[in-house]
Parts: sequence; structure tokens; C-alpha cells
Amino acid sequence: MPRNTPVKHRATHRFSRRARLLSSDDFQKVFKQTSCRSVDQRLTVLARQNALGRARLGLAISKRTIKTAVGRNRVKRLVRESFRQYQQALAGLDIVVLSRNAALRASNPELAAALQIHWQRIAKQLAKQQCKKA
Repeated sequence: MPRNTPVKHRATHRFSRRARLLSSDDFQKVFKQTSCRSVDQRLTVLARQNALGRARLGLAISKRTIKTAVGRNRVKRLVRESFRQYQQALAGLDIVVLSRNAALRASNPELAAALQIHWQRIAKQLAKQQCKKA
């Protein structure tokens, strides 16, 4: 079934494999070598510089903090969408987003606003050269 959206436009908004942390080693590097961190009551965002020149995202949305699959999927969907919008400002970082207990009770606009603040904090830390080289 053909889509009405031109392929050129559609491809720029995808969350491709190149924009994801895929391996356990990639996640472990971020957890062990975190150079930028942003924490609030809903989410924790960890980041470390990479040599790729593009941002990559990993999600650690646990069953312990968000019991239902519907809730976890909602949070993951919102994080991915927000990341797509801000990934140019986060170029050169590997990022892992972890959920906290308050993420389940937060509304979609609250989570989107919280993520915007996290991305800005991380980008500001990077701009001030507070992030260490990988």
C-alpha cells in the first residue's frame, strides 16, 4: 500500500538502527562511563560522548518501575519521539533513558516537557565541555 508522504521527507523522521544503542556493550559503556547526567522524579538520562558524530539512544524502562506493558510502551514512544526532535542538538552522544516511579503517573505533556528539559541540560553540559571525552 503506497504512502502519500514522499520518501525523502519520511526517512528523516525515522528512528533508524543507526540512532539506537543495540548491544549490551554499548549500554554498559554508558552506565560505566557516564559523563553527563540529568535526573528528575520521572526519568534519569545518562550520556557519554561517542566518536560517531551522531546521537544514539538506548531505553531502560523497567518492569519494576512501570508494571504494565501499555505504560512502558507509552513512555518509550514518548522518549523516542522527543529524541527524534532533539537528536541534532545531541550529536556525538550515546544516551540511555531510565524510568523512575513517577513516570507512570505523569501525563504525556508532562513527560514531553521533562524530556525537553533533560535534552537541554545534556546539550548545555556538552557545550560547556563538562562531558569528558569517551
